[in-house]
Amino acid sequence: MTLSQSFPQSRCRAGVSAGDITPPVGIYHRMWGAAKHDRSTGVHRPLQQTTLALAPADGDDSQLSVFIGLDHCLFWHREMSDLLEAVSAGSGIPVDRITVFFSHTHAAGLMGYEREELPGGELIRDYLKQLGEILAESVRTAVSRLTPATIAYETGRCNLAQNRDLVDPETGDYVCGYRPSGIADASVLVGRISDNATKQPLLTLVNYACHPTTLAWDNTLISPDYVGAMREVIEQRTAAPTLFIQGASGDIGPREGFVDDVEVADRNGRQLGYAVLSAWENLPPAGQRFQYTGAVISGATIGTWQFAPIDEGEAREQSEWKEQTLTLDLPYRHDLPEKDKLLEERAHWTEKEREALDDDDAKTAADCRAIIERCTRRLTRVESLTPGETYPYRWKYWKLGDAIWIALDGEHYNLLQRELRQKFPGVPIVVGTLANGSHVWYLPDEHSYGLGLYQETASVLARGSLEMLIGNIADTLQELL
Repeated sequence: MTLSQSFPQSRCRAGVSAGDITPPVGIYHRMWGAAKHDRSTGVHRPLQQTTLALAPADGDDSQLSVFIGLDHCLFWHREMSDLLEAVSAGSGIPVDRITVFFSHTHAAGLMGYEREELPGGELIRDYLKQLGEILAESVRTAVSRLTPATIAYETGRCNLAQNRDLVDPETGDYVCGYRPSGIADASVLVGRISDNATKQPLLTLVNYACHPTTLAWDNTLISPDYVGAMREVIEQRTAAPTLFIQGASGDIGPREGFVDDVEVADRNGRQLGYAVLSAWENLPPAGQRFQYTGAVISGATIGTWQFAPIDEGEAREQSEWKEQTLTLDLPYRHDLPEKDKLLEERAHWTEKEREALDDDDAKTAADCRAIIERCTRRLTRVESLTPGETYPYRWKYWKLGDAIWIALDGEHYNLLQRELRQKFPGVPIVVGTLANGSHVWYLPDEHSYGLGLYQETASVLARGSLEMLIGNIADTLQELL
């Protein structure tokens, strides 16, 4: 009997392409209700897209899947649909084979058609059209580079992510800010995709849950937030692109955030980047296991180990490819706002803002502007919802050898990934949220309803929806594994 240790890996075909997608300076940038500017004034770090094409190792291209990491917060329903159609038309890949994972940076600008009449908004439509062309070309390039590859996985730890549901000690109300006693998943799942022939890294996968909200309302620069410096640290060592997939971070953000200092964003990014590299350096060689090779008599009797190729049976298991899209009906909250009432409310606060500006009352005008922004976003939430009492929530999984990849619409509380990883220890589970945007917005855990949290007010689904989704995913994975 040979004593050995196996490592979770996926054998497939992979192709990679990456590039700059930075919008023009001066484009509409205001993401925060408290912001006083509309246009961006410069660039902190370039925005980037990273395209990964994956296909089964056996040469079956009918299951080819494209994953795009995008340095934006998210796109609304119309903008997302237009982008996917453009990428599909320009690359020949069906829409349902394309998954966009937003990094969720809040400093890239809000690319909504409804902003076109605002300063800088006139640049949005042309930018999104150009983005579709860039991504289509990137997809074509990634697919053309498909080559036999292996993904090796390792889990590291990084304390950048912290709970952000804080009770204000003065008012007793909940605010969105660092909560020292809160629970957060510190795990960062790292995957190294290597070319089987050359053994060289093709891409580093980073799956981590933390809102990129280092930079906030006083920042006027286009920025990927902490993701930019994280990429720089990793790519200097690996000489390969990085694909960042945002985890379940609905109640998670950096300890130091909501600032205008780009050095804080870079420091946060370096913290995560070094954690990724620590895990990356611990990864095994592709397609190998660690095997005991016997005793050596020395001052002590030493037990020696070395890496050795996996056998054919293990290689077949690591080449397994299964995928499925599932639909789960989740109940809407009973108090969803009506479109007409929201329009009335927005008109009311727009008039209040005008009056405040006429009276040179800057503070009241700023508060009114923030409330107008809330109304606009609530309108965006309800306009694209499916009629009825439930929302047909779609999610997708891929079983790639020893690992599971999951694509989820919306922003989920951290409970989701903590529970899934606890239920399936030893299985690398890539939890990808904000997949192709967010139609359902936030999914808080049931205990967070009724507290007055921002995430609840922004949600469209009823209490318990997150737990229903977790149960559905867990049951599916239990059968799958």
